[in-house]
Amino acid sequence: MNRHVGLSKDLPDIESILALNPRVKSHAQIVSTASKKKEKKHWKRNPEKSCDSCIKLENNFDDIKHTTLSERGALREALRCLKCADAPCQKSCPTNIDIKSFITSIANKNYYGAARAILSDNPLGLTCGMVCPTSELCVGGCNLYASEEGPINIGGLQQFATEVFSKMGIPQIRNPELPPANEMPESYHAPIALIGCGPASISCASFLARLGYDNITIFEKQKYIGGLSTSEIPQFRLPYEVVQFEVDLMKDLGVKVVCEKGLGVDGMSLSSLNEEGFKAVFIGIGLPQANRAKIFQGLTMDQGFFTSKDFLPMVASASKKGMCQCRSALPELKGVVIVLGAGDTAFDCATSALRCGARRVFVCFRKGFTNIRAVPEEMELAKEEKCEFLPFLSPREVIVKNGKIAGLQFCRTEQTESGDWLEDEDQIIRLKADYIISAFGSMLSDPQVTKAMAPLKLSRWGTPEVNTETMQTSEPWVFAGGDVAGLANTTVESVNDGKQASWHIHRYMQSLYGNSVDAVPKLPLFYSAIDQVDISVEVCGLKFPNPFGLASAPPTTTTAMIRRAFEQGWGFALTKTFGLDKDLVTNVSPRIVRGTTSGPVYGPGMGSFLNIELISEKTAAYWCRSVTELKKDFPNNIVISSVMCSYNKEDWTVIAKMAEESGADALELNLSCPHGMGERGMGLACGQDPVLVRNICRWVRAAVSIPFFAKLTPNVTNIVDIAKAAHEGGADGVTATNTVSGLMGLKADGSPWPSVGASKRTTYGGVSGNAIRPIALKAVSAIAKAIPGFPILATGGIDSAESGLQFLHAGASVLQVCSAIQNQDFTLIEDYCLGLKALLYLKSLELKDWEGQSPPTEKHQKGKPVFKLGDLVGKSLPSFGPYLQQRTKAIAKYKKQIRETGEPDVPETTRVNQPKKPVPAVKDVIARALQYIGAYGELNNMEQVQALIDEDMCINCGKCYMTCNDSGYQAIQFDPETHLPVVMDSCTGCTLCLSVCPIIDCIQMVTRTTPHAPNRGVPVSPVC
Repeated sequence: MNRHVGLSKDLPDIESILALNPRVKSHAQIVSTASKKKEKKHWKRNPEKSCDSCIKLENNFDDIKHTTLSERGALREALRCLKCADAPCQKSCPTNIDIKSFITSIANKNYYGAARAILSDNPLGLTCGMVCPTSELCVGGCNLYASEEGPINIGGLQQFATEVFSKMGIPQIRNPELPPANEMPESYHAPIALIGCGPASISCASFLARLGYDNITIFEKQKYIGGLSTSEIPQFRLPYEVVQFEVDLMKDLGVKVVCEKGLGVDGMSLSSLNEEGFKAVFIGIGLPQANRAKIFQGLTMDQGFFTSKDFLPMVASASKKGMCQCRSALPELKGVVIVLGAGDTAFDCATSALRCGARRVFVCFRKGFTNIRAVPEEMELAKEEKCEFLPFLSPREVIVKNGKIAGLQFCRTEQTESGDWLEDEDQIIRLKADYIISAFGSMLSDPQVTKAMAPLKLSRWGTPEVNTETMQTSEPWVFAGGDVAGLANTTVESVNDGKQASWHIHRYMQSLYGNSVDAVPKLPLFYSAIDQVDISVEVCGLKFPNPFGLASAPPTTTTAMIRRAFEQGWGFALTKTFGLDKDLVTNVSPRIVRGTTSGPVYGPGMGSFLNIELISEKTAAYWCRSVTELKKDFPNNIVISSVMCSYNKEDWTVIAKMAEESGADALELNLSCPHGMGERGMGLACGQDPVLVRNICRWVRAAVSIPFFAKLTPNVTNIVDIAKAAHEGGADGVTATNTVSGLMGLKADGSPWPSVGASKRTTYGGVSGNAIRPIALKAVSAIAKAIPGFPILATGGIDSAESGLQFLHAGASVLQVCSAIQNQDFTLIEDYCLGLKALLYLKSLELKDWEGQSPPTEKHQKGKPVFKLGDLVGKSLPSFGPYLQQRTKAIAKYKKQIRETGEPDVPETTRVNQPKKPVPAVKDVIARALQYIGAYGELNNMEQVQALIDEDMCINCGKCYMTCNDSGYQAIQFDPETHLPVVMDSCTGCTLCLSVCPIIDCIQMVTRTTPHAPNRGVPVSPVC
């Protein structure tokens, strides 16, 4: 008896592990306010308000944007998006990016599809994802502003998708619909010049090259490319490699870039370009000169005065590796800096000054906070970095001592009731300062450039007069865009100027050769080798243009809906199940309801639906006539008629022949509807009995010659037995599976939902969507293993190309979709097809450690790379309280050190990844996973794994610790001070910790290096 005492109690060493494990609260606690004030500092993650905690930012050009997202953050944000109809976000985007579509692709882990949607409308999609003032544009129109959780982080999602694509290393290609370059008309070989290699010109040249022009040259005055994106937007907001990536995509199409050559340089002018034979010119030179106030005339950088046009390029050349060969040291700004201005550039100067060593930065502007021109994102970043803002100040006199700037005198400004701004000479303010940076805007004042633009008509500001619709100047062959055209105030608007101009340059060029062009712009999309991947597949002698089709379900309620689906690109469709007129039905309502399997999630993205809808209410005659119409108009799409009868040979013979005669490519025998129809002796009533299934298939086989598939129910003990019966009966394949019978939920008063009529009655309905995917995958793989080569039309939770590929790997031939469309719309097909093409193409690249379209997870916190602290301080530190201060100090010390010693060289990466093997076809991946699936007895219990936690990525939530304690093996210690979890050798590799961890790849399962000895509780004895 005594040997069993204590077995049900935790041992002392386990008790110590459980010290921080949650317990049900039995009483209210008392802790003094003084203690709490001290305690909260230990756990504080956000910055202290006191300036004593100012972070030293010298030489720290790491990403500071709040919008940056990791894959985890991007997926969560994309799933939150409503993907609205007639989306206001798109209407607010200057380049008209299809935002709904690209966010849909991100939510489906189709990052190439997302990037393609972005780059199709905006060749500088990555730049704009990083620097767009989204709060004033797309985000400003987000319908979720009307909700508690607020708008979607569209800029961050755009940045994420295009960054992932850049890591794939896939070049842009010409529009595949164009003839080969040597067969293009003469007009497409005519030379076109673009002046200035900034956003407007890069955009314009990209679209012209996509149209097929192959003699495009960009002339850039500077030694570097990118214009303002390179020289004036700091590295911590827009890294140089982003600009290089976008220019490389443009160069993929044959665009040439010539540096150190521009208007007014070495005699280049519009006239000289004309003489050299250029048929059209686009001017995108920006506004290169600073607007310098009179009080600053004669001041020099040696004295401590900079314009933004002086300062930001100096910072850029020092911090942007690869920008040019002229990389120099950062400006030394020791002491106090005054920045003048209230635009984005002023705040870039302020935050850059801190990185040049400034002790304190004041941003001074003439008007109040409500009149600041900078977007809130910029101002907020400067505020977080402890820049001080001083409004209502107008500079009047620079104070110079010993040849150096010592301060600046201001007078206060005030606004009158009429709205005018006045300067009050009686209110004088002096500020001490060591440096002044003026950011009062830009202008075009270089007389050489003005002369070189002759004979263009110029505005009173010295810039070309431009037609705002065509971007054409007074000279029909000269176009302009970006800052120099006077319309664009942001990078994205400059990009759109170039996009707009490209179409009208195209029309002008074609007119020179007597060709007419449609007035409605139709610019080519972005293309890569991925788009040329063939995803057609042949099943039972039928060629499916792609493996994605509509299931027999609400999306095929009418053939008009099927028509619209085919127009969007769906490869095949099944009709809604129909029967003979004697079996016509009338549905109840409500009948299709949201699932509860995703928890309290409302809106799109439902993990499941439940329906009590019956088969089609329309007659067989309607469906047969409609199928004939569809096949006439869409001969390359596959139409499968879904039919249902009771266990009656004559009925099945009649309905099968009717469907065949209508021109249907194949039939699906619905032997599986789990509700309503079974009570009539149809659907499930036939499909659960192998004998009935075998006989029905024999009747249909005798009646028709076209292929047919038996639709199976998962509501059986062994679906393989039913599949074998169908196979023996002569079916050409099966559909696996129909919905799972279930009861979705009951309200607090016990009434069900859906409930029909005043009596609130319900019935068991069919559960569909992602919730049944594991069931459907098991069914598909089990059938594929049992009957090799037997075609399977898979359905049940196919909500993306990624999940579709899982079904193909499991043995499916083609894929039917329903719930995903109920969550969204028919345009999903574009995402599905592109996603599958990308997944197949990436298999040929064999990218190291990629999982589908997901790149290896970099060490990060809040989406931004983190230093491996072990390399700097010898141990890992969490990101809160005193440890956060230690982290930031260690990083600041390191950044200052590399400023003094030089930054270590980073090995160059290959920009383009070449395929290492042929791109697999769809047929090549079917059933690839079956080799890994088998009986439990085939699993090796000698090859064990253990959890490994990445402390640099850990956010200290303790979820791994709690699940291991109360659902696992008490094998994780949780430090009471650092909240860093540590896995002990007693870990059995159950993988619960990884399953609940909120950070992707923070926990990995690695091969166990010590022998695994199971804990048997009591010693094994031959006698119980």
